[in-house]
Amino acid sequence: MSFLELEPIRILVYLVGICAFVGGNAAYLVLAERKGAGRIQRRPGPNEAGWGGWMQPFADGIKLLAKQVMVPPGTDSLLFRAAPLMVMAPPLMCLATIPFSDSLVARNLNIGLLFVFSFGSINVMALMLGGWASRNKYSIISAARVVSQSVAYEIPMLLVVITMLMVSGTMNLQEIIVQQGGGFWHWNLFKVWVNPLMPVTFVIFFTCMLAETNRAPFDMAEAESELVAGAFTEYGGMGFGVFFMAEYANIVVGCCLATVLFLGGWQSPIGYLSGGLWGLGWFLLKVYALISTVIWIRWTFPRTQFYSLLNLSWKILIPVSLVTLLLTGAMLKIPLLFR
Repeated sequence: MSFLELEPIRILVYLVGICAFVGGNAAYLVLAERKGAGRIQRRPGPNEAGWGGWMQPFADGIKLLAKQVMVPPGTDSLLFRAAPLMVMAPPLMCLATIPFSDSLVARNLNIGLLFVFSFGSINVMALMLGGWASRNKYSIISAARVVSQSVAYEIPMLLVVITMLMVSGTMNLQEIIVQQGGGFWHWNLFKVWVNPLMPVTFVIFFTCMLAETNRAPFDMAEAESELVAGAFTEYGGMGFGVFFMAEYANIVVGCCLATVLFLGGWQSPIGYLSGGLWGLGWFLLKVYALISTVIWIRWTFPRTQFYSLLNLSWKILIPVSLVTLLLTGAMLKIPLLFR
């Protein structure tokens, strides 16, 4: 047994790797978003710190670390300090079960899909506690919006996940990816013979992912024109920085999950060159393509009204996701009746 195969060493290596992956993405996705926003709005983005602005994340990090974390008087100090930790822990736990290639996964759980959604729900609780503990009217309004938005959009997302569970027959994320091997026509996104509305199912999942991560046009919890900074209004320094990092970490987790469920994970679109580093490359290419789409949507579409956001879920997404669920069940059972 090699040194890296020892279980404590393996856990430590994966823990450091996941933390570095989350930190690097949080730093440079912010830069990519600011650069993308500048390009879309026809203005220069960050370009002073380093060549082309590539040192800007380090400058921002040093600035946040240098600031003192203040606890406003009259707040619940324990909950106020615990909320940033609670919001950062779930994406780290979820990434531990994401298979980045056929051999690169921290924990290959048989209930990996359930594990991801169980920990993902803690994010809403953390934002709610952060807003409520701040004792600020804008933060409390934001916390109420977070809960309403989460309840509305978790229902169609879970209906979509149940649909994918019926198609794959397993909660093991690695097995879901293996079943999609053989080319892009075997990816769940294109399995129209199982469900003709499978592309619509992907759109519903992606829309719910945007809402769950509080991204525009569904960023009602942080509507700057109405709520200052939402649940983060009273946070400064690295308290605010942790919330900011968690937002991008959740985007990465959501795009990873969309890649696993619909886009074949680490499987190659051409049917071969799927293992090892090739698989890791395909997986990251798909994930960052989805993240680029998330950034593009934020700087292209205006923010919706809060009631329009809820109506979209309750009146459109939930009925359509129920139709896709029933249609998938029918198309899977009908062939069995003629055996």
